[in-house]
Amino acid sequence: MTSASASPPPARPAGLPALMEHYIGGRHAGSVSGATFDVADPVSNKPYATVAAGEREDVGRAVAAAQEAFTRGPWPQMKPRQRARVLNAIADGIEARAGQLAAWETFDTGLPITQARGQARRAAENFRFFADVIVAMHEDAYRVGTEQLNYVVRKPAGVAGLITPWNTPFMLESWKLAPALASGCCVVLKPAEFTPLSASLWPGILAGAGLPEGVFNMVHGYGEQAGQALVAHPGVPLISFTGETVTGQVIMATAAPHLKALSMELGGKSPVIVFADADLDQALDSAVFGVFSLNGERCTAGSRVLVEQAVYDEFAGRFAERARNVRVGPPSDPETQLGALVHPEHYERVRRYVETGRSEGARLLAGGGRPAHLPEGNYLSATVFADVTPSMRIFQEEIFGPVVALTPFGTEAEAIALANDVRYGLAAYVWTSDLARGHRVAQAIEAGMVWLNSHNVRDLRTPFGGIKASGLGTEGGEHSIGFYTQPQVIHVALEPPRTPRFGVAGER
Repeated sequence: MTSASASPPPARPAGLPALMEHYIGGRHAGSVSGATFDVADPVSNKPYATVAAGEREDVGRAVAAAQEAFTRGPWPQMKPRQRARVLNAIADGIEARAGQLAAWETFDTGLPITQARGQARRAAENFRFFADVIVAMHEDAYRVGTEQLNYVVRKPAGVAGLITPWNTPFMLESWKLAPALASGCCVVLKPAEFTPLSASLWPGILAGAGLPEGVFNMVHGYGEQAGQALVAHPGVPLISFTGETVTGQVIMATAAPHLKALSMELGGKSPVIVFADADLDQALDSAVFGVFSLNGERCTAGSRVLVEQAVYDEFAGRFAERARNVRVGPPSDPETQLGALVHPEHYERVRRYVETGRSEGARLLAGGGRPAHLPEGNYLSATVFADVTPSMRIFQEEIFGPVVALTPFGTEAEAIALANDVRYGLAAYVWTSDLARGHRVAQAIEAGMVWLNSHNVRDLRTPFGGIKASGLGTEGGEHSIGFYTQPQVIHVALEPPRTPRFGVAGER
């Protein structure tokens, strides 16, 4: 790569809003207090827009609008097919804006444009998928001999609070919005303050698809104000949150007095286990992609690669070579594989972890600094540490950036112990040609999701979620519908009940 005196300026998409407001009861609105904050792109780190900073009063207005739509509006009472038609129209609206959406997402988050395009497609598919799920969903009935018929209905649970992260924001918003709306809930969305841009497309998409006013509401702002107020509001019985573990702990404590239902997908430090008999070419492809795609800012990133000793040196060398060739560049460039990290604060956090790895004695094989041809912006080369031990922070703690730790192991039991020797338990990846061992190891790993001889390929029907410090509850398919609905069982007598007659003289 050639050196340059300055990083290329960000490719500014057309039509960017200068002001992003809340969306409450079908109308755009500023904050009651008038408070705002600036948002910057990660290439220049210069502000490009002003955003309304929501607080308790703004959240209260949004919840009131959602409650009104839930209790008096048509949405919760619509038949599944009617709601499905709206969901499919939402998917149409996303697809019609796919180019704009990808450009805005890339500009705001620093994700490479090719990967942002994939996120736009996935967002549309989330709505189509849950349109199908809600139409096909069945409700159970149980016959108790000839005496009773018991049947179960699922009713929308009320107003759902959705708090979303800054990595792949639009797609992850769709991942929560689609099942919540499919279930008949009304929602208040609190987008991440680092990346609010693509969320500003939701009001036009949803209204254009025919979603009734008040069903969707959005309050921008900081987690400590807007997010906290949403979690604490007594009129919001459900909170779905994706973000870091520490924030999840705060949410649990805030929600506890109200006994709210929580679904939380939190941090991860996912292992990739590579046995010597694995297809090393495929394992290498998967491991490199898994940690460096989406700028390494992904919860399921395989950020710890555990390699059997017999092939460790070969695999580590090949991994480092691939990392040195990962193309770091402007997010808008279709040739870019690794873009700019989302925010200066996060960028400095990841850089501190790189320095921690050096000071702890890990062997740096690739990266570790800013690419020479990109002197400005939140850019970090794909970074590989080898000979990382479990006592090191870069082995134990979630970095959430393009940094990977390689560790050798000798036996299957040691591989399992290393995989489980962290507080997280979200995802894991196992590579071996011995399928019996693959199944055995997969089931021994403490993780909510394990991929065997595969990278992260999601089946939307399956449960998505982690254990330990990686989360609470699961979403996906009927698991999501189960969260956003409340089951109610109706017991119907088919014969005169044979009830013991208490209090009748002469009868026992």
